[in-house]
Amino acid sequence: MEPAQELQQDTQADDREQNSNKGTFVTNLMKLPRLKHYKWWLRIASYSFLIAGQTVATLLGRLYFDQGGNSKWMATFVQSAGFPILLPLLFFFSLSLRSSASTTLNTSSTKLPPLSTLAFLYFAFGLMLTGNNLMYSYGLLYLPVSTYSLLCATQLAFNALFSFFFNSQKFTPFILNSLVLLTISASLLAVNTNSENMTGIPKGKYVIGFLCTLGASAIFSLNLSLVQLSFQKVIKTETFSAVLDMQFYPSFVATCGCVVGLFASGEWKILRNEMENYGKGRVSYMMTLIWTAVTWQISSTAMLGLIFEVSSLFCNVISTLALPVVPILAVMFFHDKMDGVKVTALLLAVWGFLSYIYQHYLDDSKSKVNKTGYNESSGAGAVIEVC
Repeated sequence: MEPAQELQQDTQADDREQNSNKGTFVTNLMKLPRLKHYKWWLRIASYSFLIAGQTVATLLGRLYFDQGGNSKWMATFVQSAGFPILLPLLFFFSLSLRSSASTTLNTSSTKLPPLSTLAFLYFAFGLMLTGNNLMYSYGLLYLPVSTYSLLCATQLAFNALFSFFFNSQKFTPFILNSLVLLTISASLLAVNTNSENMTGIPKGKYVIGFLCTLGASAIFSLNLSLVQLSFQKVIKTETFSAVLDMQFYPSFVATCGCVVGLFASGEWKILRNEMENYGKGRVSYMMTLIWTAVTWQISSTAMLGLIFEVSSLFCNVISTLALPVVPILAVMFFHDKMDGVKVTALLLAVWGFLSYIYQHYLDDSKSKVNKTGYNESSGAGAVIEVC
C-alpha cells in the first residue's frame, strides 16, 4: 500500500507543478501584447530623428545657397549622397537576418522577392528621388526658407489623397479638416508674391520655386505611399534590414543620377570657384555639404522606418512636426520676413496638423480597447482550459 500511496502523491505533485507552469505561461502570455506595445512605441520614439534631421538639413540647404552656393545639382546630390553611412548598419542587420534564417525551420518570414523585382523597385524609387530632390533644390534656391517649409506642409494633404487610393486610407472629418486647412495655408502663400519680392526674389523665380516645391511635395507623397505598398505587397519582410535596403539602394541610384546631371549640365566646372568664393570659407563649404548629406540620410532612414512601422500618412504627420520650427529658425538665422499672411498660414498649417494628430489618437485609443478586450477574452479562455 505504501508504494502505491507514494506513487499517487508524486503524480499529484507533478499535476500541481504542471498546472502552476501553465498558469505562469498564461500570465506571461497575457502580458506579452502590452510589452510588445511599449516596445513598439519605443521604436516609434526613436524615429524622432526624422524631425531633427529634416529641420537641420533644410536650414543647411538654405545656408548653402545663402553663402554663395549656386549649383542646383550639387544641392540635389547631397540629399542622397550620404547613403554610405548606412553600410555598418546594413552589414550588421544583414548578418542578423542570415543568422536568424539559418536557425529557423520555417524561413518564409525572411524570404525576399526575386532580385529582378527588387532591382526594378530600387531603380524606380531612385529615379523618383532624383527628380524630387532636384525640385526641392529649386524651391530652396528661389524661395525664402520659411515659405518653402510652409509649402512642404502640403505633403500631408497629397499623402492623404494617395493613401486613399494606394493604401486604403479612410477619411474622417478630422482628416478632411486637416486637408482643407493645409490647402488654404498653401493658397495664402501662393497669392503672397508681393511681400516676397521685398526680399529681392524676382516674381518669375518665385513662381518657379513655388511650383517646384509644390510638385516635389506631391511626388514625395506619392513615393511614400508607393513605398508602403511595396512593403505590404512585394517585399513582405518584417525586418529593419528591409528598411535599410529601401533607403540604401534607391539613394545609390539617385546619387548616380545626380552625378550624371552634374556633368551633363556643366555645373561641375563652377564647383572649385564656388568653394573658393563661399561666404564662410572653404572648410565651411565642405562641412555644410557633408552635414547636409548626413542629416538628410538620417531623416530619410527614420522616415522609411515610420512607414514600415505604421503608415506613410503617419510618417508624413511626424515629418510635419518640423513645420513650426523651421520658419521660426529661418527668421532668426536668415532674417526671413514673417508677415501677417505667413503667420496665418503657419497657424492654419499647425491647426491642420493637430487635427490629424487627434484623429490618430482616437484610432490608437480604439485599437487599445479592442486589443484589451481580445486579450482578456483569450486569457479567460486559456484559464478555463487550464482549469
